[in-house]
Amino acid sequence: MTASYLVRRDTAAWNFQVWASFILAVIACGIGVWNMPSQDLDRAFLAVGFFFCLFASFTLAKMIRDNRDERVDTSAWIMTVWTGFSVAVVLTAWGLFRMKIGDWEKGYMVVSWLFLVSTVFSLAKTVRDKQEADILEASPEPAPDSPRRELAPATAPAAMPARGAPADSLTPAAAAKPSPR
Repeated sequence: MTASYLVRRDTAAWNFQVWASFILAVIACGIGVWNMPSQDLDRAFLAVGFFFCLFASFTLAKMIRDNRDERVDTSAWIMTVWTGFSVAVVLTAWGLFRMKIGDWEKGYMVVSWLFLVSTVFSLAKTVRDKQEADILEASPEPAPDSPRRELAPATAPAAMPARGAPADSLTPAAAAKPSPR
C-alpha cells in the first residue's frame, strides 16, 4: 500500500505577515539601538546582544525542528544550542536592564527585542514548512493509471526480531509483513 500525504501550504497572506513581522522587528530593533539615549558602548552592547539572540533563536528553532520526529543531534549539540540561546537572552536582558535610560526607552527596547525573537520562530517554521512541502511534492509517485507494485509475501523482507528476543520468535505472518516505511 502506498502512503499518500496531504501537502498543506501556507497562504500568501501568512507568508507576507511572517516576513513583514520579521522585517519590522529587525527595523524596530535597529531604530531603537540607533536612537537610544546612551553611550556608544551601551548601544554596541545591545546591538551585539540582539544579533546574538537573533542567531541563537534561528539555531534553536532549527535544532528543535530537526529533532521533531526522531533525535538526530547529539546531546552535546542540543546542550550547546540551549546554552547559547539562554546565555544570549540572559546577557541581553542583563545589559538592557542595567542601562541608564528612561523607562519608556527601556520598554521599547524590551518589546522590540521580544518581537524579534518571536518572529524568528515563526519565520523559521514557515521557511521549513515550505521546504518540506516542496520535497513532498517533488517525490516521485506512480502515475494514476499504472498498477502499483506491492511485494508478495514470499519476496517481502524478513522482519527483525525485537532486541533480546530469540530469532524464531517471529510468526510466519509477521516475518512476511512488509515494513511500513
